[in-house]
Amino acid sequence: MVHRRQIETSVHGEDVLRLSASVLTIGSFDGVHRGHQELIGTAVVTARKLGVASVVYTFDPPPKALLCGVRPLTSIEDKVARISLLGPDHIIVARFDAAYRARTAGDFVGEIGALTPRVIWVGADFRFGSCKSGDPLLLARYFDTRILPAVRCEAGEIVSSSRIRALRAAGRSIEAEILEGWSGGSYARAVHASGGSHVTA
Repeated sequence: MVHRRQIETSVHGEDVLRLSASVLTIGSFDGVHRGHQELIGTAVVTARKLGVASVVYTFDPPPKALLCGVRPLTSIEDKVARISLLGPDHIIVARFDAAYRARTAGDFVGEIGALTPRVIWVGADFRFGSCKSGDPLLLARYFDTRILPAVRCEAGEIVSSSRIRALRAAGRSIEAEILEGWSGGSYARAVHASGGSHVTA
C-alpha cells in the first residue's frame, strides 16, 4: 500500500536538476496506475531509508503517444499532480519530441548521472535512447539498478496503461478505474509487487 505524505514536490525540465545523491525512478507513468504507484512508492521509501532525495523522471507526452498515436490517459497536469501525491522530492518532466527521441542511450545515461543516483528503480520493460537501445542491463553498468516485478490485479492480469486504455475503449470504465487505483481519491492495494531484484550488467 502506498500512503500519502504531505511534501513540497519540485517540478523540473530535463537537464536542469543537479543533486549530490538521489534515488531515481523512470517511466512514462501514463495514468499513474497501481503499478506506477508501487514503483514510485518503492523509490520514495528507498530514498527515505538512505536519507537522500527521491526523483521521478517522466515524459510529456508519453512516448507511445508520439510513436504509436495513442491518447494519453491523463493530461500532464493531472499526471504531475498524481505523482506529487506519492511524495517524491522532485519530478523531472522531459519533453518527448523528435529531438528527444533522437538522443542516444549514452546521452540519457549522462543526463541522469547529474542526479548521482544511489539506486534506480524501473520496470522490467523499461527502454530508453534512440531505437530503444538502452535497457536495465545497460543502466546497471553505471548505477545500482533494481527492477520491480509487474503488479497484478486480483484477477491475475498485469496492470498496465495499455490494459486500462483497452478497458476504457470497451466501455468497461469501472474495471479501468480499479486498475488505475484513484477512485474516490484513495490508493488501491497493489498485489504481487513486494520486493525487487538487482540487475547485474
